[in-house]
Amino acid sequence: MAGSSSGFVVGLTVAALATVGFLAYQASAGVHADLGKPGASSSPEAGTAGAPHAQQGPAALPVASGAGERVVYSLGADRVWLVGAGDMVKRTFRVTPGSVDPAPGVYSVTSRSSAVTGTDGTPIEHVVRFTDVDGITIGFSAPVDGSAPQPNPAVKTGGIRESRADGNAMWEFATIGRTVAVIP
Repeated sequence: MAGSSSGFVVGLTVAALATVGFLAYQASAGVHADLGKPGASSSPEAGTAGAPHAQQGPAALPVASGAGERVVYSLGADRVWLVGAGDMVKRTFRVTPGSVDPAPGVYSVTSRSSAVTGTDGTPIEHVVRFTDVDGITIGFSAPVDGSAPQPNPAVKTGGIRESRADGNAMWEFATIGRTVAVIP
């Protein structure tokens, strides 16, 4: 009986080591390239998802855009993805950024306003804020008149403008606490 007990213990030890090794591999594969940069988070949601732009086109969910339900905002593409459960893209659309950009990283929606006047004097709706840069609030919003004004580079603004339809989708999706992944 003692021989079979030690064999059983050895088997359990081997299985445990294999499991730990597999989990360590998964964890290292999910490390976000932007970790360690200012504003980046070590959140477990900072893994990878999606496919490269080159393989599926410019509207495809970018690699290294996080995991789980989230808003993904690409600084370089001026594009947003609303990502639901299972990394399924619910909606993607182009945006017009303000003159001040947030640093790449993982944020959370901190406040919302149904209608206000933007720092540029434009009446806006469906405002979803997630950070600030040097006192400039950064967030998504839609001009009430449906216009798409280009930001004045002489005025520091953090409004990331979207169409009214896209603003409505953002408003429904990006509630307080929702993850916002900003990628280069």
